[in-house]
Amino acid sequence: MLRVTLRNLLARKVRLLLSAFAIVLGVAFVAGTLVFTNAMGGAFDDIIEGSTSDVEVAYPGATDFDSVQDARTIDADVVEDLEALPEAAEVYPNVNLQNVYLIGEDGKVVGGNGPPGLGFNENGAVNVAGDPIVEYVEGEPPSGPGEVALDEAAAENGGYVVGDEVKVTTPGEPPVMTATLTGVVAFGSGTNGATLTIFETRAAQEQFLGGEDVYSSVTLRAADGVSQTELAEAASAVVPDDLQVRTGDEIVKVNKEGLDEVLGFITTFLLVFAGVALVVGVFLIINTFSILVAQRSRELALLRALGASRKQVNRSVLLEAVVVGLIGSTVGLGVGYLLALGLRWLFGTFGLDLGGADFPMTTTAVVASYVVGLGVTSVAGLLPARRASRIAPMAALRDDVALPEGALRKRVAIGLVLFAAGAGLMTAGFQVDDGTTGLTLIGGGILAMLIGVSLASAFLGRPLILLFGAVYRRVFGEVGNLATENSLRNPRRTAATASALMIGLALMSLMAVFGASASASTQSTIERVVTSQFIISNVIGQPFSPEIAEQVEDLDGVASVASMRQAFVDVDGTGSAVGGIDPAAFGVELALPVEEGSLQDLRDGTVAVDAGTARGADLGVGDTVEVDFQAGKQELEVVALFPAGQGLGFSHLTTQQTLEDGGLAPVDAFVYVVKESGADTDEVREDIEKVIEDQPTVTVKDPEGYAAEQQEQINQFLAFIYGLLGLSVIIAILGVVNTLSLSVIERTREVGLLRAVGVTRRQLRRMVILESVVIAVFGGLLGVIMGTGFGSAVVIALEDQGLSDLAIPWPVLVTFVVVSGILGVLAALFPAFRAARLNVLRAITAQ
Repeated sequence: MLRVTLRNLLARKVRLLLSAFAIVLGVAFVAGTLVFTNAMGGAFDDIIEGSTSDVEVAYPGATDFDSVQDARTIDADVVEDLEALPEAAEVYPNVNLQNVYLIGEDGKVVGGNGPPGLGFNENGAVNVAGDPIVEYVEGEPPSGPGEVALDEAAAENGGYVVGDEVKVTTPGEPPVMTATLTGVVAFGSGTNGATLTIFETRAAQEQFLGGEDVYSSVTLRAADGVSQTELAEAASAVVPDDLQVRTGDEIVKVNKEGLDEVLGFITTFLLVFAGVALVVGVFLIINTFSILVAQRSRELALLRALGASRKQVNRSVLLEAVVVGLIGSTVGLGVGYLLALGLRWLFGTFGLDLGGADFPMTTTAVVASYVVGLGVTSVAGLLPARRASRIAPMAALRDDVALPEGALRKRVAIGLVLFAAGAGLMTAGFQVDDGTTGLTLIGGGILAMLIGVSLASAFLGRPLILLFGAVYRRVFGEVGNLATENSLRNPRRTAATASALMIGLALMSLMAVFGASASASTQSTIERVVTSQFIISNVIGQPFSPEIAEQVEDLDGVASVASMRQAFVDVDGTGSAVGGIDPAAFGVELALPVEEGSLQDLRDGTVAVDAGTARGADLGVGDTVEVDFQAGKQELEVVALFPAGQGLGFSHLTTQQTLEDGGLAPVDAFVYVVKESGADTDEVREDIEKVIEDQPTVTVKDPEGYAAEQQEQINQFLAFIYGLLGLSVIIAILGVVNTLSLSVIERTREVGLLRAVGVTRRQLRRMVILESVVIAVFGGLLGVIMGTGFGSAVVIALEDQGLSDLAIPWPVLVTFVVVSGILGVLAALFPAFRAARLNVLRAITAQ
């Protein structure tokens, strides 16, 4: 039996390799994701370890991996006390800054599109390994105001060399500074796209800390023979109680845990698409093996008649599936490594430079690839194998007997049950407060509904096939009639092939509806809420110096200016975006509606909450929320509820002073500008643009332009998602090729008879192509209908989260169906030409 199985594999190399290719793509995504995230984690681990000293003294949370810019400072007296410790060999006072970006010679910002722009003072600090945190490879450290040093990548990408005048945007005053580049530094294995700007200590204090002799944090190197713990205990005895003293090992551990959370999200995000590809691959493999077993019914019957047992037949078919899985997993592992390198390039376009990172093939990636690949093919081959083992030997020897297709009614009943169960899971997911649990339930519900429709698609497809038949007969005559009858002959096979395509297009349609609704909601919300003529914001989503708002307010023709700040903090234990406004200056710039309470009551120590968030947390006016700011937790009283989705991007609003009291630096996220009634709009805009002309990261636009900018970001995200989901569509099209190829082989005698009675090669090719179009359009229509329903449900359910407008992008959805038909034609070319080339006499005598 083993020799027979291996000979069958070799005899059907092309057909089985097409199935293996589906596994290749799915496994490649799994392996590539694991290799990429492992490499990215290793690169960031190197940064964390390379920038951490033996002991650190700082305010709690000020230097954590997820910390935003902290405004709290440490007095110089604390540094003097630490310097007096005999356990400390060196003490390094730090001035740490964020949102410091280099402007290149071409006038564009260097980096900033994701990775941060970091600034700090030159102090000669060393890390836990005793190595300098930065090492000068050119020039020398800055020695006074108007001088800076840069990291190697920033200097190279900006086009600067030592001695050049460079421009840097800062969160301080002035917003843009010009300085002489005195040195270039190397940082470990690289900065992963972040930019480093180094200032002289006193100059940094003068520009960013109000000229006071204070610091952001203090790090220490242990004296010879002193452990990190001993040094930390000694430091704890001399610093104020509100400061936190941690060992380097503890800092590394905490920051790596924070990094793992971020990488875990990226890994899960990418593996979801690998899962979609594998689900589609299962449809392809089941279909392939079902057809192959049906074609080999006589062969298997002969084996049974010669003494092969059911178990042997079962094992034979499963062995073929395992071999396919083994080949697909092995090739997929190699392709996955190439995919990881491709992901490195892709993320590099967003600013994450992993050029210096190692990309080893990990044991986890290898094991996961083979477990997934072999598991999927084994499960997919199980059902056809069981069918093969149940063949009655004498019955299967008859020419007109093939494997049973199963009771259509039973399949439809099971499909309807799964569809109902999936709808229940989706409903439960929308009602669960826990976001992770809710998304899991919604995802499970969508999968169950898709499988349910797949099972029932043999019944659902018959009306569509008959409709195509009516058109085919009118346009293509008897060839169209033959194509229709061939599609109707085996509705389960047609439906299974179409269902693979349906899954990919359903998810693409869901995202299309979601994206269109998000764009429409953004447009309508901005039109409804924003009453200012201009909005100043940062194109890379980072805060900027508040001096910009002050300069704009002094311009002729400007009636009022209102700035908004932002913080990403935990509110009652949930990560939330909190906006900071000045209530006295706000109101003219934004017409923010209120459902309960009044924004006039907003003052320091209070908060306004969007109604959707309030309902989820059972909050009302007069209640309190606990906000975990940088400087500690605060209890804020709820004074107003405003409708969700007002284009603010925040679920909570408080005062700017409350954010500063929470330890956050006073930097702006948005500035809203209202011109005087008689002022010329174009002239005012030109004056504002002169204020920000030296800052490529900051732009001014009208509300329509701001809406377009937000919509462009949505479209870019959709394009990224379409690219990932396109993998499943490729697999589905391979399924169409496979099904048609196997169908042609299965109908070899029929094809020969058709040629014998006068059907030309062109007509035969046309017949196969028409069958493929039916399959592809059927899958496309099912996918678009299902995806539109899913997307509409998601948008309606997320109304409280800001999706106020349901928009169905009909042109996009129609394009999906049309493209499905085109792909169907392309998928049929190989099987069609193969059918047309069959030798007539050999085809007629085929068994």
